Amino acid sequence: MSNSNFNKSATALLTIVRKEVVRFFRIWPQTILPSAITMSLYYVIFGNLIGNRIGRMGDVPYIQYIAPGLVMMAVITNSYSNVVASFFSSKFQRYIDELIISPTPNYIILLGYISGGIARGCTVGFIVVIISIFFTSFKIDSIAITVSVVFLSSLLFSLAGLINGIFARKFDDVSIIPTFVLTPLTYLGGVFYSIALLPPFWEKISQANPIFYMINAFRHGMIGKSDVEIAPAFIIIIVITTVLFISALALLNKGIGVKQ
Repeated sequence: MSNSNFNKSATALLTIVRKEVVRFFRIWPQTILPSAITMSLYYVIFGNLIGNRIGRMGDVPYIQYIAPGLVMMAVITNSYSNVVASFFSSKFQRYIDELIISPTPNYIILLGYISGGIARGCTVGFIVVIISIFFTSFKIDSIAITVSVVFLSSLLFSLAGLINGIFARKFDDVSIIPTFVLTPLTYLGGVFYSIALLPPFWEKISQANPIFYMINAFRHGMIGKSDVEIAPAFIIIIVITTVLFISALALLNKGIGVKQ
């Protein structure tokens, strides 16, 4: 790639990223504040009220045990919703056509949109971590693992949101996956409990849930506790992310859901 083409691609990428980041910060009462309020309520209800009755999960206080899961819930939800809403809006308002017919490579368009999802997911995740400090105390066991899992998880669900946005034909299609797939998988991913408490059949079912590995890998990084080994968890997350990236780029290259 010549320097001229590289500069043009870099400018296009930065423009898309800036647009995406400015968009969710500009409407922060809709994009950031709701997650902060919701997670605070989770800490009050499940952490303090119910957590005091449960006592400990394993050898850690219950509220400390669920904190990593609540952070990951916020990261997953916000990464996904940011990209699916933004990309579908670009289709609905027809300004995605300007990007498609421009010399901008499809991989730049892909990177631009998912960067916005990663930025929002990481921002909200950081805010929820700050909120958790007011409810429980913990020392992060591994900063490298913690940061890596947040980044990879937000990347994965940004890609998933983009694919949803590509196939969505109406506004209802944007909410179907988060409501009927994403939310159940998140709640069944071990946010509020250890799968060791489940019967063997349901324990195996939980192990087929990719979100289970993200939550437990993040819990391992934050408090050093996990229901799975960290290496297999990372492998699963990376493999799924790679598949989604290749799939999203292939869909853009073929113009599916974009070129009408």
